[in-house]
Amino acid sequence: MLDMFLKVSGAAAIAALLFVVYLIRYVLSKPQGTERMAFLSKSVQQGAAAFLKQEYTWVSGFVIVIAAFLAAVGVVKPELRLNWMTSVSFIAGAVASACAGIIGMWIATRSNARTAAAAESGGVKAALDVAISGGAVMGLTVVGVALLGLVIVYKIFNGDPTIVNGYAMGASLLALFGRSGGGIFTKGADMGADLVGKVEAGIPEDDPRNPAVIADNVGDNVGDVAGLGADLLESYVESIIAALAVGAIMFTANPGTTVFVKSFPFFVAAIGIIASIIGVMYVKKFAQSNPQSALMNGTYISAILCMLGVFGYSFLRGEGFSLEGVQYAWYGPAVACFVGIVAGMAVGFASEYFTSGKYNPVKKLAEGCQTGPAIAVTGGTAVGMQSTLGPVIVLAIAVVVAAHFAGVYGVAIAALGMLATTGMVVAVDAYGPIADNAGGIAEMAHMDPGVRKITDNLDAVGNTTAAIGKGFAIGSAAFAAIGLLSAFMLAANVTEVSISNPMILAGLLIGAMMPFFFSSMLFGAVGKCADTMIQEVRRQFREIPGLKEGKEGVIPDSTKCVSIATKGAIKGMLLPGGLAILFPVIIGFSPLGTAGLAGMLVGAIATGVMLGIQTANSGGAMDNAKKYIEEGHFGGKGSEAHKAAVVGDTVGDPLKDTVGPSINILIKLMCVISLVLAPLFAG
Repeated sequence: MLDMFLKVSGAAAIAALLFVVYLIRYVLSKPQGTERMAFLSKSVQQGAAAFLKQEYTWVSGFVIVIAAFLAAVGVVKPELRLNWMTSVSFIAGAVASACAGIIGMWIATRSNARTAAAAESGGVKAALDVAISGGAVMGLTVVGVALLGLVIVYKIFNGDPTIVNGYAMGASLLALFGRSGGGIFTKGADMGADLVGKVEAGIPEDDPRNPAVIADNVGDNVGDVAGLGADLLESYVESIIAALAVGAIMFTANPGTTVFVKSFPFFVAAIGIIASIIGVMYVKKFAQSNPQSALMNGTYISAILCMLGVFGYSFLRGEGFSLEGVQYAWYGPAVACFVGIVAGMAVGFASEYFTSGKYNPVKKLAEGCQTGPAIAVTGGTAVGMQSTLGPVIVLAIAVVVAAHFAGVYGVAIAALGMLATTGMVVAVDAYGPIADNAGGIAEMAHMDPGVRKITDNLDAVGNTTAAIGKGFAIGSAAFAAIGLLSAFMLAANVTEVSISNPMILAGLLIGAMMPFFFSSMLFGAVGKCADTMIQEVRRQFREIPGLKEGKEGVIPDSTKCVSIATKGAIKGMLLPGGLAILFPVIIGFSPLGTAGLAGMLVGAIATGVMLGIQTANSGGAMDNAKKYIEEGHFGGKGSEAHKAAVVGDTVGDPLKDTVGPSINILIKLMCVISLVLAPLFAG
C-alpha cells in the first residue's frame, strides 16, 4: 500500500500539470485584441516579473541562511536528526512555492487582454472561459507542484517526518513573504490610485491618465495571484503534512497502527485533484450567461465528488486505528474529511453574507456612507467584528466532531478536507484578478463601454467567490495550525497546555500579542508605500502639462509608480517576516522552553483566527459597499456617499488583501517552525 499511495498521488499531480499545459496553450491561442491592449498587457507583465524577481532574490537569502542552520545542527548534534536532508526538504518546499507563484502570475498577466478581447467578440461566456482557464492554471499548478514535490521528498527520504516537515516549512516561509510583500505592493498602489484619482482628481477608476493604474494592475497579479498561490500552496501542503506528522507519531507510539493512516492524506489529495479538474471542465463547458452560477456549481461539484471519492476509498480500504489509547473506526477519517469540507463551505458562505452587496450588512454599510467616511470605516470595522461569531462557532463544532471520530488525527484531516479541492478554489479565486485586469485594460484602451460592463460583472462575481475562498483559507488555517500544534506537542513531549503553569501562561500572552504586532507592521508598510505613491501621482498631475486634462499624446510615467510599490513592498515585508521566523526560536530556547512555546502557539492561533476573519470581512464589506454605490445606489459614482465609500475602501483594502491573509500564514509558519525544530528545543 505504501508504494501504491505514492504512485496514485504522484499520477494525480502529473495529471494536474498536464491539464495546466493544455490550459496554457488554450489561453495563449486566444487573440490579445488591439495593439494598445497588447501594450498595456505587456506593461503589466514586465512590472509583475520585475517585482517577483526582486522579491524572490531577497527571500532566497532567508532560505539559504535557514537551510545552512539546519545543516549545521546536523553536524553539531546528529542525534537530533535535523541535518542536511531537512535542509534539502526545506529548499524543495520553497522552490515549489516559488514555481507555483511564477507560473500562475505568468499566465494571469497574459490572460487579461485576452479576456477583454473575448468579452468584445464573444460576450460573457467567452470572457469567462478565458478568465477561468487562466485562473485554473494557478489553481492546478498549486496542487500539482505541491503534491508532486511532496511525493518526491517523501519517497527519497522514506517518509521520515523530521525531514518531510521541512518541506512545509519552506513553503510556509515563501508564502509569508509572497503574501505580505504582494499585499503591500498591491494595496499601496491601489490606495494611491484611488485617493488621488477618484477622490481628488474626480477621474474614473483605471483611467489611463492616472500614473498609478499600471502599478495597481501589477499589484492585482503579484498580490492576488502569485501571493494567493503561495498562500494556498502552503495551506495545502501543511494540511497534508499535519496529518502525516500526527500519523507518523501514532505509528511510532503504537506499532500496531495500520499503514492506512499514512496513506489516507495522499489519497484524499489525489481525489481532490481529480475532482478539481472535473469542476474546472464543468465551468468551461457549461458556463452560459450567469458566471456566478457556473463558478459556484463547479465548486459544489468538486466538493461533492471529493466527498464521494473519500468515502468510497475508505469503504474499500479503510481500517480502524488507535490513538492515545482510544480505538477509532475505519470511517473516522472520512467523516473528519467530510466535516472539514462542510465547515469550510459554512465559513465561506458566512464570509459571503457579510461581504456581498446582495445582503443587508453591506447594503446598510453603503447607506451609512451617505453620512461620511468616518461611518464607512467604523461601520465596516463593526461588520467584520460581527462576522467572527458564526465562523468561530462552526470551527469549534467541527474541531469537536472531527476529534470525536478520529482524534487529533481527525482534526488534521478536517483541514485537508477543507483544502482537498484547492485546485478548484484557487482557480475561482485567481479568476477574479484576471477579470479585474481585463476591465482596467478595457478602460485604458477606450474599448466599447459594453466590454467594461461585462468585465465588471465578472469582477463582481470574483469578489463574491474570493470571499468564499478567503473563508476556506481562514478555516483551514485554524485546523492546520491545530494539527501542527498537536504534532509539535507530541514530538516535544508536552502533555497538556494548562494556564496553571506560569511558563505556558507567559507564552500564551506573548503568542496572543503576535498577530497584532505583526499586523501593525504590515499596516505601517502599506501606509508608507501609499503615501509615497500619492505624492508621486500628485507630482505628475502637477508637473506634466496636459496629463490631468487628458491631452492627446500625453502619457504618465507608470514605471516610476511600479518602482515605488516594489521598493515599498520589499522593505516592508522583511521585518515582519523575520520576526515571524525568530519568535518561535527565541521562545523555544528561552527559559519558557517547549511548554512556553506551546502556550505561545495556542495564543497566536486564538487571536490570529479572530483577527484574520475580522480583517478579511471588514475589508470585503467596505470594498463591496463602494461597488454597491457605484451600481447606482445612494447617488452612484461621484456622489458624496461614493467618495466616503472610496475612503472606506482604501482602509479596507489592506485589511482584506494584506493583513488578513498574512495572519493565516503567520500562525501556521510559527507552528511548523516549532514542529521542525522540536527535537532541538527538547534536546
